[in-house]
Amino acid sequence: MTSTTAERRSISVTNPGQQTLGLKQLINGQWVEGSGPAATSSNPALPQEVVAQYATATSTELDHALDAATQAAAGWDRMGIIARGNILRRAAEILGRRAEEVAQLMTREQGKILADSRGEVGASIETLYYNAGSARRANAAVYPSANPDEVVRTIRRPLGTVAVITPWNFPLQIPAWKIAPALLWGNTVVWKTASDTPATAVMFAEILEEAGVPAGVLNLLLGPGALGSELVADPRADAVTFTGSVEVGHRIREKTVLRGAKLQMELGGHNAAIVLPDADLATAADFITAAATGSTGQKCTATRRVIAVGAIHDQLRDELVKRFNALNVGAGTDAGAGIGPVVNERARRDIDEAVQQAEAEGAQVLARAPIPDAEGHFVAPTLLGGTSELTICREEVFGPVTTLLRAESLEEAIELANATEFGLTASVFTSDERSIRRCLNDLVAGLIKVNGPSTGSEVHAPFGGLRDSSQPGPREQNSDAASDFFTLTKTAYLRLAPEGA
Repeated sequence: MTSTTAERRSISVTNPGQQTLGLKQLINGQWVEGSGPAATSSNPALPQEVVAQYATATSTELDHALDAATQAAAGWDRMGIIARGNILRRAAEILGRRAEEVAQLMTREQGKILADSRGEVGASIETLYYNAGSARRANAAVYPSANPDEVVRTIRRPLGTVAVITPWNFPLQIPAWKIAPALLWGNTVVWKTASDTPATAVMFAEILEEAGVPAGVLNLLLGPGALGSELVADPRADAVTFTGSVEVGHRIREKTVLRGAKLQMELGGHNAAIVLPDADLATAADFITAAATGSTGQKCTATRRVIAVGAIHDQLRDELVKRFNALNVGAGTDAGAGIGPVVNERARRDIDEAVQQAEAEGAQVLARAPIPDAEGHFVAPTLLGGTSELTICREEVFGPVTTLLRAESLEEAIELANATEFGLTASVFTSDERSIRRCLNDLVAGLIKVNGPSTGSEVHAPFGGLRDSSQPGPREQNSDAASDFFTLTKTAYLRLAPEGA
């Protein structure tokens, strides 16, 4: 039975304010307490301020959630894709009405500036509407047959139950990417969200429930990483979609592929921006700075390396230095802040240690923006100069740090850009068509921007990387990519009955 509005709001959020929120798990249409240890999320700008508290889920709640999802699958499938699309459309409308409330909570819990939170809410609304609209597009192919009384066609069928594991850096948009198409194509969902942003996840689950998602179709678990490991290993999870670290992704692959579960992963990036001599350097510097430091650099698509080709190195350096030094770091709710804190103390420490290691290896600090003298998890946006031998040029640092490198030719620049184990995004700044064609062909990246930032994507275009950035296979977002992952294909041979039969 689905919770009433009053019950939902008693455990969710209608006025974030500064209060501590009490959260529960959503299992089979009921909001229930976890049976595990207590946990909290806190405000990255004011670490002593507890945003939410809850009892974590354990194997007991996981078992109940998987059972509920399994039992709800047949009814959800029979509802039909048009009805499911209408539920997603209602979810988009509800999220639109609550947009500012969600954005305020996201900033308070994750730390990003309000402009970024509002942008993420807007992108999530668009994702829900896009998937709702996809319900009315053709979803089968028809093939000719050698028999004139026969038609050959495909049938899309849901996989069953999908395990969804999402990160803290986009606590609404990435869940929307995964959950909306999973539900549209008739799957049920068990969602394990990130421990740093549970309140944002609860609010999204509440919105989907209010939109009409039936009991058992969407189940939300708040718990540690070990719970996610248990989820992906369970044979009741017919598919797994995961965004997170390479290390965790490799462990998930080991647990899922051997048991035959379908797998979709996005694991990070070490993205390069190549700037050629004919580029508009001011425009390039604007886009690079935004891509390197936006959302406090906590994006898999952020620009981690800048490769200046030829004599423009020094001029590009000067343009970037001006921009980095002018960055304004502060709490996400501060009116003048352009960059907020990182998500927690461990993230701040890891970034600072990586920069210190780079300096010890010979990197030069070209620019370092000031940070507030406050208790929050603030990190100085930093522009380094150095060579590709630096550790920071190979290993992903999830913060507002990028390194400027020099190349003497486009060939060398492409070689430097490809000199990592990642292959998510890349950008190139030039007006030369031959250089553009060369980069599109030779850069090892799943998404390439020309005269634009390495960050950002469109919901109707496929998203995904190469190498260690993604599991080779299904992309995200685009409706064809979504249906390829979230469904299985049957082929039907439809022959007319003999005349007179």
